[in-house]
Amino acid sequence: MARPHLAALMEDVWNRRKSDTLRERGWGTKIVPHTGYGSHGFVRVLARVLMSREPMRQASGDAAGTVQSLKSADDETRGWRAFITAPAIDVPVTIRIGDREVDGRTDRSGLIDITIHGHGLGPGWHQVEIETPLARPRKATVLIIGTRQTLGLVSDIDDTVLSTSLPRPAIAAWNTFVKAEGTRRPVSGMATFYRHLTDSHPGMPVIYLSTGAWNTAPSLTRFLRRNGYPPGPMLLTDWGPTHTGWFRSGQDHKRSALARLARELPHVKWLLVGDDGQNDPKIYTEFAARRPDHVRAIAIRQLSVGEQVLQNGLPLAHDDLVPAPTEDIAAPVLRAGDGYALRRLVAPIIAGEASDPDPEAGARALEASDMWGV
Repeated sequence: MARPHLAALMEDVWNRRKSDTLRERGWGTKIVPHTGYGSHGFVRVLARVLMSREPMRQASGDAAGTVQSLKSADDETRGWRAFITAPAIDVPVTIRIGDREVDGRTDRSGLIDITIHGHGLGPGWHQVEIETPLARPRKATVLIIGTRQTLGLVSDIDDTVLSTSLPRPAIAAWNTFVKAEGTRRPVSGMATFYRHLTDSHPGMPVIYLSTGAWNTAPSLTRFLRRNGYPPGPMLLTDWGPTHTGWFRSGQDHKRSALARLARELPHVKWLLVGDDGQNDPKIYTEFAARRPDHVRAIAIRQLSVGEQVLQNGLPLAHDDLVPAPTEDIAAPVLRAGDGYALRRLVAPIIAGEASDPDPEAGARALEASDMWGV
């Protein structure tokens, strides 16, 4: 096995030293649950474990003790606070699904990403319990996708559902680290477009795939919920050093996530939705060429001239600057400026796709906020 990159080694040493120092000062840990997904044979459970200022305390009359939580990173409304959290590295975790318990550990960024086979859950929304030492147990939501569900939606986030003006560094930094989340703008018509898809195809999974950092997941979840987007798993990444370099490749993250979805859910054809300000057309076209049986259509939101100038410094789409591959793909590629127009273009193409016969199975007892994993 190749030696990890120096940057990753340095980050690991720093994070471990920081965690040890906080523990010496009496800090505990806390679990930030994320929404997972699965099918009849597996479930992927996602969460993060962070260092928490409030230690495990013995409550009056409570022999087991509880965690008294303070205002924390997942409650903040300014993005920079989420980036000063300390991950709890390599701590043991226990996941409970019914009567079954599965043990694991967090990774170098505090992430829990554990795939469990033989879970016994039916199609629909469910909750699993996550425990780790010195933290209050939390429930994480998982979506089990029925085997008869043939249509799914994969959506980018930045400038597809949320106007962020990425990747221009100064504007991106302002939007991500300074601007209050309540002032961020949704892209016109996209929530209506997605709700129409899920209403007309009950049981249709919606997966939000972004190059954003896991630190931003709580604020992004609140934004999507507040603006009426359907709930679904969110697949983000780590902005820090990796075992191969100083920075993680956002394009590689999206490619590997799409390939994993194709392997794990071979019965689903995906409607891939993105924008033309970054690399979505290129990534989606490559995936459709390699996996034609897994792509129903590609829908690209076209940025305005002003947005393109903010993105690229020129009034041109990114795929005009860096063209997408020219392979002849079977999936139709649709382009429009907002969600309302994309809805009109997509509707006749996916009209005949099947839905799960009982899409609400296992979900009837969950409220909408629980389905969002918050």
